[in-house]
Amino acid sequence: MGDRLIITHIPSLVATLLNKERAKGAPLTRKEVESIRDEAPAQVLTPEQRAAIDERREYDDIVPERAWEDWQVARLELIADE
Repeated sequence: MGDRLIITHIPSLVATLLNKERAKGAPLTRKEVESIRDEAPAQVLTPEQRAAIDERREYDDIVPERAWEDWQVARLELIADE
């Protein structure tokens, strides 16, 4: 029972942020990213459950505690793919 539990956003936080930024039509601010993160639906999962979700998604979500920093990297990659 020593497993560390992991907060997991469902849908993924990166997808939620991308959709919010597209709807806004401009880059999200740090305050907006943190507010979206805090209000987004999430579940607490075991590492095994989280790994299964990541495998189905075929990508790792951004880390909630580093939402702003991770979002800055992810959004540049996502925008470059468009």
